[in-house]
Amino acid sequence: MIAPTPEARRAFILENTRPQRPPHTPELELRLADEITPIWRLTEEALAEIGLPPPFWAFAWAGGQALARYLLDHPEAVAGRRAIDFASGSGIVAIAAMKAGAARVLAADIDPFCGAALAVNAEANGVACDFTDADLLDQAPPAWAEVILAGDICYEKPLAARVMAWLDAARAEGATVLIGDPGRSYFPREGLEKLAEYQVPTTRELEDMEVKKTAVWTLP
Repeated sequence: MIAPTPEARRAFILENTRPQRPPHTPELELRLADEITPIWRLTEEALAEIGLPPPFWAFAWAGGQALARYLLDHPEAVAGRRAIDFASGSGIVAIAAMKAGAARVLAADIDPFCGAALAVNAEANGVACDFTDADLLDQAPPAWAEVILAGDICYEKPLAARVMAWLDAARAEGATVLIGDPGRSYFPREGLEKLAEYQVPTTRELEDMEVKKTAVWTLP
């Protein structure tokens, strides 16, 4: 199967989402899926047939909304600093970081569709972010990164362990690490400091409740 071009990815996103303002970050406008957009109804089999990975970029997950909210309310966390938004998805956290005054944000996600989603969403919010689909876990955290942002990264056990080890390495090199998480099963319960807690509106189509208690954590 031939991989879609960047133009095809952008067209797919525009056709299958609509502009929305996430309930916890109404300052931001993102192209998202909901029950009235076509992608909402696609099954895993239908996605595989068209060569589309699970479209995590089409939703504003609770951890990302909480972390974006924290950055908008506490711009000093990233203002004037260079940051990485790990597993960027829709780009909500990267965009919030730029809105908060970050000097540079590299959004990283192994799904190339996230690059197209980020481009569309950053443009809608009047900011610019860099993007890579390289797996950053295969190498040491970049020395230039002063802040590492990560939302909703602990939904699979092996991935959670790899990501937390990588974030620990970044913190050891002097980076500030901020994590948004709604209490996923594999989120570590020790060695972290809670910075903020929010009640994030979501949907039962994505989560197990309509409002998720979600926190922002740091590695002290």
